[in-house]
Amino acid sequence: MTLNQEKLQQLIEQVPADIDLQAFDPLRVPEHIAVIMDGNGRWAKLRGENRAFGHKAGIKGVRALIRTSSDLGVRYLTIYSFSTENWNRPITEVKTLMTLFANTMAAELASLDAEGVRIKTIGDMSKLPRRTRETFEDAIAKTADNQGMTLVIAVNYGARQEIVRAAQTIARKAKSGELDEVGIAALDDSGFAAYLDTAQIPDPDLLIRTSGEYRISNFLLYQIAYAEMFITPTLWPDFDEYELLRAIIAYQKRDRRFGGI
Repeated sequence: MTLNQEKLQQLIEQVPADIDLQAFDPLRVPEHIAVIMDGNGRWAKLRGENRAFGHKAGIKGVRALIRTSSDLGVRYLTIYSFSTENWNRPITEVKTLMTLFANTMAAELASLDAEGVRIKTIGDMSKLPRRTRETFEDAIAKTADNQGMTLVIAVNYGARQEIVRAAQTIARKAKSGELDEVGIAALDDSGFAAYLDTAQIPDPDLLIRTSGEYRISNFLLYQIAYAEMFITPTLWPDFDEYELLRAIIAYQKRDRRFGGI
């Protein structure tokens, strides 16, 4: 991915006064940004509306995140859309979310494809309603050859479940003889990662969480071992391109040592 100079200039021209543009280095944008989008329900409650109203409003933040990430040269963007635990929410809210996923993906696909965005999903797609699943599958197929930013949508995803699935696959291969004792002994970090949903996707450099909550919520537990974290009190529907810029500037000020000195 390369920086879109025209879009960067447009972003800079309207940047809020509290953002230190001198600290922003367009050559050191994170390769992979992962985002826990949180706060739709609270945003709606503050306005006297139901949670569905907040989820629909949150689509604006998703659009801003995707397009600004692409314009800034981010190569991979992973968004946490629906966790395995989210099935425990009221059935009406779950149905609203599944319909919203399908409608939004269908509406945005043409423009994402035109911008060269490649779409992938992680998580167990088999449990999604048919229309939602097929809409995602169609988007994946139509954008498979695109060379722009890869948008990874985590849907019906849980990191513990992902790790368990990987372990089960390795166990089956060992039992069948496809993976012998030498192969098991040689299995290292990268070898194990090849069995995860995120195989061939680099680990996140920056993890953003909105709404001020300080928890990971079963998201990319294996992959974020050395990710820098940025927690913002901003509720997701209010997240915009400038919030993303603040997060990237904060990331660029960090000293990433990966356990060294």
